[in-house]
This record gives sequence, C-alpha cells and structure tokens, in this order.
Amino acid sequence: MKQFVRDHVEFFRQYVRQFETTGAVAPSSRSLARAMTRPLCACRDRDVRILEVGPGTGAVTREIVRHVKPGDTFDLVEINAEFANLMRKRFETQPHYRTVAERSTVHVCPLQEFEPEGRYDVIISGLPFNNFPSTLVEELLDVCLELLNPGGTLSFFEYMYIRPLRRMVSRSEEKTRLGEIEGILQSRFADHRFDTDWVFVNVPPAWVQHLRVGQPETGGRK
Repeated sequence: MKQFVRDHVEFFRQYVRQFETTGAVAPSSRSLARAMTRPLCACRDRDVRILEVGPGTGAVTREIVRHVKPGDTFDLVEINAEFANLMRKRFETQPHYRTVAERSTVHVCPLQEFEPEGRYDVIISGLPFNNFPSTLVEELLDVCLELLNPGGTLSFFEYMYIRPLRRMVSRSEEKTRLGEIEGILQSRFADHRFDTDWVFVNVPPAWVQHLRVGQPETGGRK
C-alpha cells in the first residue's frame, strides 16, 4: 500500500512538471497492465527479447517482471531521468525485480536515440501519443515497428474517446494535430493490428492496441 501511494505521488509530481511526456494523472491499473502484457504471456515456449518504452513508475513493468524467464532479455527505455532512477532502484532492492535484474537494463534516452543489440519479440509502450506532435507520433510508431523481429508484437494503450472529445473542444491547430494523429494510427492499425482489449477498470478507461509485424522466421532471428 505504501508503494502504491508513493508511485501515485511521484507520478502526479512528474505529471505537473513534465505533462507532455508523462501524459496521465495516475499510473496504469493492474487490469491495463495485464492487457498490455497479454502477447508476452502468449510466447512463453521460447526465450524472448522484451522492450518497454516509457515505463514511468513501473505500473506495467511490475506485470512484465512476473513473466520474464531466465533466458529472456528485458530492456527499458525512459526519457524521464527521475522515473529511470526509480526503476533502477527497484531492480536493486525489490525482491521480484531483483530476480530478473541480471537480464534487465534501464536506458535513459529518447527512443529514437536508443541503440539496441538486436530486435525484439515484444514491445510494450506507455508513451502518451495524444500529447505529441503528429510527426513525432509517426516517428515513434515506426521506430517501434522497425525494432520488432518478424512476428513480433507492439502493444500500447489509448484512453477511450479522448482524442475525438479533445478535437470537439479544441482550436483549429489542435484539431489538425489530433486529426493527423488519428490518421497515422488508423494507417498502422490497417497494416498491423491483430487485436484490441477494452479495459474499463482504469482511470480513465482505455483501449490496448496490439500490432504485429510479419511472420516469425524459421531460419533464425535478426
């Protein structure tokens, strides 16, 4: 309970200071975290490379850690240095995190500057796309898709109906930006989406979008 309160206090503090990159007033719920990690749970018959983008205070990380196996690799990319330090302390001090610490690395940088050692089988993103310029949304989505192995999955969440509601009450420039984001997302959905989870037990309720790139290669991975 104390950890829950500390996480919410820290999340709100960072929300006030850095709204553009935090994007929410509270950490994700357990129900949302489970939906975000569903593709990870589906590939437990082999070793996988996992990337979490924008872990924040670790509401989804906590669920990912439960599914990391001895042969897996887990990278976390966080642009907010305070959140990154919080995650590093967890891997050093908290029992469930410590069991996977040797296979986990926290990187403090924008996703575009991240240079991984290989591609990933599962990418889970907490980035607040609705807060970004449309060109950045397109860049971040495409970087994620390019970082996937054939057959790999990208999962991210969107708050239900927030984008159309914001468009209704926004001025023309904001309406244009949100409309461009909608077009970018729908284009990627048409090419790559294979499933959507509806999560009502979250503040606010959210959709989790699951995208897949190609089919697994039989002759090895890049």
